[in-house]
Amino acid sequence: MIDPLPSERLTHRCDPGEFAFETTAELAASDDVIGQERAARAVEFGIGIRREGYNLFVMGPPGSGKHTLVRKHIATYAAGAERSSDWVYVNNFEQPQKPIAIGLPPGRGAALCKDMENLVDELCAAIPAVFDSDEYTAKVEAIDAEFSEQHEREFTALGEEATQQKIALLRTPTGFSFAPVKDGEIMTPEDFAKLPEAEQQRIQAAISALQAKLEKLVRGVMRLRKERIERVRALNREMTLLAVGHVVDDLKVRYQEMPRVVEYLEAVQHDVLDHADDFRKPAEIPNAPGQMAQREGLSLRRYSVNVLVENGAPDGAPLVSEDHPTFQNLIGRIEHIAQLGTLVTDFNLIKPGALHRANGGHLLIDAVKILSQPFAWEGLKRALLRKEIRIESLGDMYSLVSTVSLEPEAIPLQTKVVLFGDRFVYYLLQAYDPDFGKLFRVAADFGDDFERDRSNTDAFARLLAAQAAREGLLPLDRSGVARAVDFASRYAGDGRKLTAQVRRIADLLAEADHAARSAGRSVIVAGDIAGADAAQRDRSDRVRERIEEEILRGSLLIDTDGAKVAQVNGLSVVTLGDYSFGAPTRITATTRLGDGQVIDIQREVELGGAIHSKGVLILSAFLAARFSGNRPHSLAASLVFEQTYGEVEGDSASLAELCALLSSLADVPIRQSLAVTGSVNQLGEVQPIGAVNEKVEGFFEICHARGLTGTQGVLIPATNVDELMLRDDVIAAARDGAFRIFPVRTVDEAIEVLTGLPAGDAEPVGEGPQSSVNGRVAARLREYSTARRKWTRPGATARSARGSGRPDED
Repeated sequence: MIDPLPSERLTHRCDPGEFAFETTAELAASDDVIGQERAARAVEFGIGIRREGYNLFVMGPPGSGKHTLVRKHIATYAAGAERSSDWVYVNNFEQPQKPIAIGLPPGRGAALCKDMENLVDELCAAIPAVFDSDEYTAKVEAIDAEFSEQHEREFTALGEEATQQKIALLRTPTGFSFAPVKDGEIMTPEDFAKLPEAEQQRIQAAISALQAKLEKLVRGVMRLRKERIERVRALNREMTLLAVGHVVDDLKVRYQEMPRVVEYLEAVQHDVLDHADDFRKPAEIPNAPGQMAQREGLSLRRYSVNVLVENGAPDGAPLVSEDHPTFQNLIGRIEHIAQLGTLVTDFNLIKPGALHRANGGHLLIDAVKILSQPFAWEGLKRALLRKEIRIESLGDMYSLVSTVSLEPEAIPLQTKVVLFGDRFVYYLLQAYDPDFGKLFRVAADFGDDFERDRSNTDAFARLLAAQAAREGLLPLDRSGVARAVDFASRYAGDGRKLTAQVRRIADLLAEADHAARSAGRSVIVAGDIAGADAAQRDRSDRVRERIEEEILRGSLLIDTDGAKVAQVNGLSVVTLGDYSFGAPTRITATTRLGDGQVIDIQREVELGGAIHSKGVLILSAFLAARFSGNRPHSLAASLVFEQTYGEVEGDSASLAELCALLSSLADVPIRQSLAVTGSVNQLGEVQPIGAVNEKVEGFFEICHARGLTGTQGVLIPATNVDELMLRDDVIAAARDGAFRIFPVRTVDEAIEVLTGLPAGDAEPVGEGPQSSVNGRVAARLREYSTARRKWTRPGATARSARGSGRPDED
């Protein structure tokens, strides 16, 4: 029979004497991420390579330093990178619904915006002054005089021609008309009627001819008036050009290395010449710089510049972290304003998204968040595949609204996207999204833990020093650092590892700092660390305490002394958020004559998971292979987790289930002072399980509450021994011999500890009672096989034995 583990092997304590410092205040603080060399290489490669599709997906547990490492590498790269371009939207004077995007050198976008504001301010003052000048007035009057003179000359000639024919040209409020004249007076209709018929016809013919000439003259006047308007318009353009030409020319010189800006300034000049009247409105509109917003009624917004992205600060490539990655927050949006009861917009209402701000740099996004937002993931992929940012309205795309909208020119996209998420998200996207592999070709996988060696332990101490300095915490002395190392191993679930979840350690330090300050200490000591951990467990311990209460009251049936056949204490772990605890569960088995089937009651009622069902099938195969290799496996058995009302998952109880079956078949009682955890394979070897510390402590709590007797303990897989990081009270009980931990490698070792009998061979020795467990099991199964053959012979009759499943012997 195997011996229990000595107390020294129940934990892996860090020796404070290993450290050469007194407190962490003496250490050089370091924020370097520890033990993630593979992930660091992947991040460095992904950030450095400038090829299409080499975006990053960074995966790993929360609080493992993913963001810290990524930001550090990006900062290193960005420091030597060129600053990204500024991007602005300007009016498209030919097609206002399609604003023009212009890229400018860093810092020049705001300068162009300011220059255009100054241009409009100057024109608002210069153009009215030009049109109020004496020169302009004289030129307009000259044009008017020229046309008036020609007009009068032509009408005077027509009037003289009419006079010669004794007809007067009359000017009336409604126009011109002709009337016959006698003795210098206009003839009345009565006098005209008294004229001879021939004279009347002559006058009417003359008036008709003159009327035709008058109509021709009027048409000529209209033509002259149009010519006048054109000449005044040309004069206006000429005078406006005097005001705007030199100002725009100065801007063209300033932006001569930017062809698209020069092209835009030319378009501005042409539009100003065509709309000079917009600048000649009432003078009460202020002319001070920056007053363009107050001139909206004058349509001068079309000359403004919408600075979408400005990269004026000398920080290299931009780094943007989008915490709320909706479609509009990523791609940008077009806002609307209410005007006369309708929603209208223009290029000034185009707003940037995270892709605009990160263009030329790096964009950090949480994978789950972007996948949770409608259309956001597809929008991001579309932008990356097209290599451009095209602002689109979801309402227009899906015909949800019918408002005036815009079609802004797309902006070229060159950014590195870094997604952060869990591993299952990465593998789901790899499996089900064909575009994902094209766009995110670099995966950086952060581990859950790292090796606990001297180098990493020293680095961990420097990390603690950095955390304390950054958060304003008290320094840790050597004992505090050693205790923090111990808990880092405990959180990792392995005495040979340290957890990579730095956030948990940071929380522990913050609470230990509170405890140290409350006690009036100037440093954090081991007791503060241990007390902070105990306080964390206590705050989350309500459910565990309630389960313990029900066990102690007898509502949940768990024995911790005595011995019973076919009954064993299994161990399970309950996880509530980031808190896990172990609890014992009674497992029972029944056996009888049958056809080789082991019924898993949990699975039958759909309360057993797939892995648990697999474990039952494996132990069934072990029984059949070991004890019924050359005869029918004539066993019917059932297994159940008593008083469980939720799903049971995992195979860590398969060793306990197998021992319960062996106990039932051998009719050998199992010590109830022991609990069992472990997985078993088809060869009877015990395999490691998870949460070994929580399971051991869970049974210890019950035994301690009822009183330790020295016979109590837990059987664990021998392969889990190196993972033990048990609490101090468990170690103290083991040191005093009050509680024992047995490492087992096979089911035979386990059954020997549980029953106190040797496991023995898998074949019975002789015909009499067997002294070993395996011998008893083999004898029972041989009886079942013999009875089954007897019952299946033609004409054979048999009666089922009451309770035992054996045939009656007549």
